[in-house]
Amino acid sequence: MSADAPTDLRGQEPPTGIRHPRVLWIAAVAVAVVVLLVGAYLLYGRITGNAWKTVWSDDFNGKAGELPSRSDWLMDTGTSYPGGAPQWGTGEMETYTADPANVSMDGKGNLKITATRDAAGTWRSARLETTRTDFQAQPGGRLKVEARIKVPDGGPGYWAAFWMLGEGFRGNYVNWPGIGEIDTMEHKGGAPADVFGTFHCGVTPGGPCNENSGIGGKYTSPDGPLSADFHTFGIEWDRSTSTEEIRWYLDGHHYFTVKASDVDPATWSKATHHGFFVLLNLAMGGSFPGPPDASTRPGASMQVDKVTVSRR
Repeated sequence: MSADAPTDLRGQEPPTGIRHPRVLWIAAVAVAVVVLLVGAYLLYGRITGNAWKTVWSDDFNGKAGELPSRSDWLMDTGTSYPGGAPQWGTGEMETYTADPANVSMDGKGNLKITATRDAAGTWRSARLETTRTDFQAQPGGRLKVEARIKVPDGGPGYWAAFWMLGEGFRGNYVNWPGIGEIDTMEHKGGAPADVFGTFHCGVTPGGPCNENSGIGGKYTSPDGPLSADFHTFGIEWDRSTSTEEIRWYLDGHHYFTVKASDVDPATWSKATHHGFFVLLNLAMGGSFPGPPDASTRPGASMQVDKVTVSRR
């Protein structure tokens, strides 16, 4: 072989320090895949870490005519709590019962609370509260309480409500409003397109929450009477920022907010820094909706598809 002949390197390893282009391409792809996997993992952690997690719910999938689960719900009966204010403290005129004519599941995934009136003119209906009293937003977290409800179409005097009371009220009944009340949804038959959200606290009468009225907001549906269909009513109780607040929603539309700064720190803490229980009821008459009149129709129902409590 002459001194000028090229050296044949086929089949030999590249000299030390030199990488074949194909090796470099494979390495680059491997690095890119690792980067993508790490990024996806971090994004997944961020998404799932901020996702709402259901801590309790009821979808009322029982047989028609059955009462809701006694392990999940207590049935209030009569016209007051034992030793509590008469007419449930609001002047409402019905008697609450556990009669399936007033409260039962419809076999189609709904709870029906129905207001009836007998020949003597006596109104009857139903009121339920969760057995659990520990629903609360943790420090640095959020709590969401919502229900899908079709409000009754019965006319003036009907008062449908989905709300929460502080755990300290269970068994005491004389420490309202200091223990806190969050009215997620109130609807009165005389204002069919309106939903009301209210926060109660402090002392009565007057006080930082202007009791007995509370601090409240109203939203009027542009689609007309809310009884035409089911709607999702909810609150988000947010303790994730330096200023705590409770926000009210109708079908995802945020229409009202109460901030901790709206009252003094001691009142806010006493009214919110503890567990709550959830209530569903259909009242007749009282200080909020006013009395029934000649146009009021007995037999209308508040239908509840689902109640969900979530936390993050």
